[in-house]
Amino acid sequence: MPLWQLSGRNRLSRPVKVAAPGSNPAGTRQNQGGNVKVAVLAEAHPDERRVALVPASLKELLKAGAEVTVQSGAGAPASISDSEYQEAGATIAPDAASTLEGASVLLGVQPRPEGSGPGDLGGLPKGTVVVSFMDPLGSPERAKAMADAGLSAFAMELIPRTTRAQRMDALSSQATVAGYKAVLMAADHLPKLMPMFMTAAGTIRPSKALILGAGVAGLQAIATARRLGAKVEAFDVRPAVKEQVQSLGASFLETEEDVTAEGEGGYAKELSEEQHRKELELIAAHIHDADIVITTAQIPGRPAPVLITEEMVKSMHPGSVIIDMAAISGGNCELSQAGQTVERHGVTIMGPDNLPSTIPVHASQMYGKNVVTFLLEMVQDGELVVDLENDVVGPACLSHGGEVWNPRVRDTLGLPPLPAPAEAPEPAPAPAEPGE
Repeated sequence: MPLWQLSGRNRLSRPVKVAAPGSNPAGTRQNQGGNVKVAVLAEAHPDERRVALVPASLKELLKAGAEVTVQSGAGAPASISDSEYQEAGATIAPDAASTLEGASVLLGVQPRPEGSGPGDLGGLPKGTVVVSFMDPLGSPERAKAMADAGLSAFAMELIPRTTRAQRMDALSSQATVAGYKAVLMAADHLPKLMPMFMTAAGTIRPSKALILGAGVAGLQAIATARRLGAKVEAFDVRPAVKEQVQSLGASFLETEEDVTAEGEGGYAKELSEEQHRKELELIAAHIHDADIVITTAQIPGRPAPVLITEEMVKSMHPGSVIIDMAAISGGNCELSQAGQTVERHGVTIMGPDNLPSTIPVHASQMYGKNVVTFLLEMVQDGELVVDLENDVVGPACLSHGGEVWNPRVRDTLGLPPLPAPAEAPEPAPAPAEPGE
């Protein structure tokens, strides 16, 4: 196969070896132990308790020939001590500047701040590979800033939803945590018991839960609510999830007329106006009897669809609880407020904005596995190689070589498409051997 080939990303590309920032162009070693130097900083966001790398996943990087430096205290919010990292083989550095010294890769959970200090996007050396959540469609200007800074940025949100990429799918792993925690929050605020009890004092009927959106978070919410003894109903615009919902012991709500919208990669897509009206009618017919409602419906790059109107909230029993997991992107309930708990018409409405961070130990464990599995796609024979032909690396690339790479983000920013690829010349045939 020719070295140069069509990338499928609107540009001709080939694998590029990445030397540590500040090293010589040939990428020779500046420090003994390897050419892939990975840095893990303490998260800058004050409410973020997860860490991008845990000791168990760190060992996989060391086996691949990488070196790992962790900022002191980075794992503390996730109950991981510096000594645990050291025992796993990492170097502990006292601050951000020393953690980043000589690093070619920066792993994170939340996007780094856009300042110019150590660890900020503007303070990272040109050529640094940055891997984290980046909210590429919600904050496209960040992609432009990283491209201008010469960073090779890879957004965990852009990992393709393919069978091969399942172990790298951080959206799914973190949604699992979020769906679980949402039910616990609802149970904690509900002035009722969730399971059925038959006692000498009488029989207590099980609480009723309604789950809107049966993606990963919704399915985990269904499973958790069922474990706690609730009677569960669920609705989703993707008919393919019906069997999964029913396998968890919940009832799947359906309309007599078609209300389906499944987009690329299994995500929901926006309904037509008429379909949305039918959807609201279906929800209104069931929500008045629900003690708990958990909403998870989001559309990548678009505001969350409104599924619960104020009139629906008024129809619910006093003391009922709504957990709006889409509050950060506009909310599925028109009365929810991102990051806030409000009470309206006797109903408690919660809009949590970072549920995985509230269970940082296992959220970090799963995220760390996702990140390391992805990074190992770019580690070849102890070298860091950005290969945009790779069917996972290419789609996850947000910026590289001074350009915003993702087509949807470029379009959002008003940037023209990248130049169309040109056909690479075929290599000249080898001279014929005597006798051929």
